Amino acid sequence: MKVVVDSGVDLCLTPEKMIELGIYQVPLSVTFQGKTYREGIDINREDFYSMLSKSSDFPITSQPSPGLIAETYRSLAAIDRDILSVHISSGLSGTYQSAQIAAGLVPLANVTHVDTKTLSVASGWQAVAAAHAIKAGLPKDQILAMMKRIGDATDTIFTLRELRYLIHGGRISHIKGLLAQLLNIKPIIGVEKVRGTYVQLNRARSFEQALNGLADVIKQKHPAGTELRLQIVHAQNPEGAEMLKKAMEKVFKCNWLPTCPISLVLGAHTGPSVVGIAYASEADMTNIPGLA
Repeated sequence: MKVVVDSGVDLCLTPEKMIELGIYQVPLSVTFQGKTYREGIDINREDFYSMLSKSSDFPITSQPSPGLIAETYRSLAAIDRDILSVHISSGLSGTYQSAQIAAGLVPLANVTHVDTKTLSVASGWQAVAAAHAIKAGLPKDQILAMMKRIGDATDTIFTLRELRYLIHGGRISHIKGLLAQLLNIKPIIGVEKVRGTYVQLNRARSFEQALNGLADVIKQKHPAGTELRLQIVHAQNPEGAEMLKKAMEKVFKCNWLPTCPISLVLGAHTGPSVVGIAYASEADMTNIPGLA
């Protein structure tokens, strides 16, 4: 079985490691300043965020077409008919629906789709663990059960300095967003698990307070001192990522996975200042392959 992901699923793996694990990524696209780029093919994340930070223009993202995903399914099905297709939340992107349509275009492929109901590295945890489990020879039903276990245990929250990208992308109410900007409020945003959409969890008066507020939100589910598995992502804000790491280490026993740049199609909706974290209780992540 091969694993297909979209580029909103942050894996934090080298291309060589992806090949070794049998993971294949289909790019989402972003149109910016009149030019369309396929993530990871026409532009890398560092260059995109550098362009974004220097411009007042807004990017527009688009999901891969069913035809593009079908091309990947078709090429893989010639090697292995069984494909596990893992995608960011259908509540935030139409990519999952495109993948379902794509499977109908490739009758040779036996595609199992997974809507992770989340995004970025939280989705990546499910995909990477599945790829390791496939290599270990686990049956599909056990792999799907493991992915659900990871999804149930994992949460994602983030904050950012400015709201104009979320407002422009329609991710938050325009009026509420404008009021928040006027008041210089920094939102703390999570991804709820039922529909996989954004939800405001709290807010702060400064970005530093918001970063510390992420730890306060996590304490509502995991008491201080809990051993957690965590991974930080950011667009172009390493200072904010380091501040968040220090804030978390004051409260929890932290087992860190490497800090990663967030997918540019996700950062396009939040801007270069975004800093986020995926986390789960270490007790819920025992015997999960590939996430040590």
